[in-house]
Amino acid sequence: AVVDSVFLCCCCYWLKMLMLRRVLLGGSSRSCVSVVAQRSISTARSVQGPHLFVHRDNEENNATTKFEFSDANKKRIESILSSFPSHHKAAGCIPVLDLAQRQNNGWLPIAAMNEVARVLDMPKMRVYEVATFYTMFNREPVGKFHVQVCTTTPCMVRGGHNIFTHLKEKLGVSNGGTTEDSLFTLLEVECLGACANAPMIQINDEFYEDLTIKDVDNIIDMLKAGKAPKPGPQSGRSTSEPHGGLTSLTSEPPAPDHLFRTDGKL
Repeated sequence: AVVDSVFLCCCCYWLKMLMLRRVLLGGSSRSCVSVVAQRSISTARSVQGPHLFVHRDNEENNATTKFEFSDANKKRIESILSSFPSHHKAAGCIPVLDLAQRQNNGWLPIAAMNEVARVLDMPKMRVYEVATFYTMFNREPVGKFHVQVCTTTPCMVRGGHNIFTHLKEKLGVSNGGTTEDSLFTLLEVECLGACANAPMIQINDEFYEDLTIKDVDNIIDMLKAGKAPKPGPQSGRSTSEPHGGLTSLTSEPPAPDHLFRTDGKL
């Protein structure tokens, strides 16, 4: 692998130097490309979903769209920034972006990012970098309920892919799609940090864990009906306790002073 990487770097360097030489001498760089093109180089598949990184203006997402923080969020921003030195306001970029997303029905238009940059005295590009790096920020509109299905290893071996396939059929959307009524957006994601309670899904801010297909149907149906399903494990256990009950800390803990000397000596 190291040899291949060195070879590829050398090829790239050689190509650049050859193209530069041809241009400086008045020749065409196209002939240089054709020479190298005869030897195919294996590359990784391009990342799907360029909308995660590339902005394209449309009617609802462009720099001229008006966005202004609400009075309540302006006070929250003041509270957030009070935790940082006055010359380090950029440290509040993530929580302020989160406020903007929550105010804007769960997604971040470029106008909101520009406003965050203005409020924090940051270059716009620095805000764009943060918003495109963290997957918690949605660059496109999402439904009222953003359903994220974990399919990383623990969830995968516990049926995560089956849950994702079932949700695609139940909601009638593909990965990243939103239902026609704008109620649900479905997305396959990487680890959400509830491995001991696999399989699990996250809907907006809530985790639903220890899931079966029946549990998933019940959660979705309750949300459709305007009800609030109980978050957390759906199996009946508390948090991530063993399914068969406690295996440790089963007795009353001793008093805090049980190891202290009683003779008064140090």
